Amino acid sequence: MDASAAAPPPSSVLFARGVIARLAIWYTLRIAVQEGWGGPGAAEKRTWLASVIVDTFEEQSQTPDDQYIEELLLQIMSDEYEAVIEDGSAESVAQDIVRIWEETRVGKADGVAKFEELAEKVKGKKAEAQQAPQNEDDEWEDEDEGSDEDEDEDEAPQLLQPPPQPRNEPEIDEDGFTLVKKGRR
Repeated sequence: MDASAAAPPPSSVLFARGVIARLAIWYTLRIAVQEGWGGPGAAEKRTWLASVIVDTFEEQSQTPDDQYIEELLLQIMSDEYEAVIEDGSAESVAQDIVRIWEETRVGKADGVAKFEELAEKVKGKKAEAQQAPQNEDDEWEDEDEGSDEDEDEDEAPQLLQPPPQPRNEPEIDEDGFTLVKKGRR
C-alpha cells in the first residue's frame, strides 16, 4: 500500500491546523487547560476536541453550521472540563471554525496562518483569569426572582429563640387540688 494514498488531502490538514490554532487561542479553553479543570490530561483533551471538530466536518455530508459547532464546544467543555461557558466566547470560536472550513475547501490559507500566528504569540504565556464586574444586587438575587411577591422582605428572620420563661411549679393545696392563679394583664 502506498503511504501517500493513506494521507489526508491537503485541505483537511490545513483545516485541522486551523482548528488546533483557533482552540489554542480560545481564552476560556486556555484557562481550563492551564488550571487543570479537565484533570491531568487537560492538554490532551484540547487535542482530542480539535479532532472531534475536524471529524464532525469531514464525516457529515452537510457542513455543520456555527450553532451546531457552538453546542458541540459547550457540551464538551461541560463534560470534559466541568466548565459552563456563559461568556459567549464559544459562539465566536464556532464562527471562526466554520469560516476556516469554508476557506480551506477553496484552498485559502490566510485565516489559518492568522490563527497560527496568534497561537504562536500566546504559546507559553499564562492566561490570567479576570472576574467580570458584578452589580452587588446580582450577588443576592434568587434564580426564581419575583415569584414570592407576598413575602415581606423588610422583616428579618428570627435567628435566636427567646430565652425560656421560668416555669412556676403548680401550687397544690392540702386537699390535693391544684391552685389556679390569675395571669398578668
